[in-house]
Amino acid sequence: MQVPAQFEYERATSVEHALRLLARYGPESRVIAGGHSLIPMMKLRLARPEALIDINGLTELARIEMTKDELRIGAMVRHAELLASAAVGEKVPILHDAEQVIADPIVRNWGTIGGSLCQADPSEDLSAVFSALRGNALIRGFEGTRTVPMREFFVGPYETVVGAGELLVELRIPIRKGHTSAYTKVNRRAGDWAVAAAAAVLVLDGSTIVDAGIGLTAVGAREFVSVETEEFLRGGPASDERFTEAGALAAEHCRPVADQRGPVGYKRHLTATLTVRALRAARDRALGA
Repeated sequence: MQVPAQFEYERATSVEHALRLLARYGPESRVIAGGHSLIPMMKLRLARPEALIDINGLTELARIEMTKDELRIGAMVRHAELLASAAVGEKVPILHDAEQVIADPIVRNWGTIGGSLCQADPSEDLSAVFSALRGNALIRGFEGTRTVPMREFFVGPYETVVGAGELLVELRIPIRKGHTSAYTKVNRRAGDWAVAAAAAVLVLDGSTIVDAGIGLTAVGAREFVSVETEEFLRGGPASDERFTEAGALAAEHCRPVADQRGPVGYKRHLTATLTVRALRAARDRALGA
């Protein structure tokens, strides 16, 4: 039987209370919300926190708010809640694309947006999506709240800029005129981690790409994005020919690793194919096709 090492348990009643608990127990404490990533690691003793701070009661972090030019998502919003939001599906459809292929209904009903991002798993879906969207993370500590672009949020595999004694409290996504987006993924079976996945975010002025965000999952893309592909797309036509070239560029600049999900060549092929599919889906969504 896999059993975690002993740990202290505290239930936070507010963000301020959670920060006090984190300060009391120090850097060996961990925040728990859904727990679908942390608990298995604790059972295998890959993670051995001395204290767990339960933040499931922090309803102040479980809100979805749409302003004129920004989508605000509390860190405690569940995957199922984001998927159920009609406003999110209308304004930022890529989030619904990704949420539909994350794990299974049990995980989506209990897992949180903030928890997924803070896990920083290289194969996690939302990291590429929020990075492609050029979202921002609001991180709170005793000294106040700081805003970190999602492209600076991930330090490395399973590492983020959220420091000891800090808490991710909210994600913010800019809503721009002409925005369209899509997410495509290949996995070995339903609910599995991605073999490869691509997020495409376009800002269109007619048939011209004013701006682009390309996120890549599970293929070793730095900060989960392909900057070279974005630069290539910017200012060009939203054409199939342009998208094919963009896919090849994304495949060229990613750094996949061979594992049980496939060899490097296969993953590069998937990167190119999925990038093209995501770009076409985003463009066609804008055209109402």
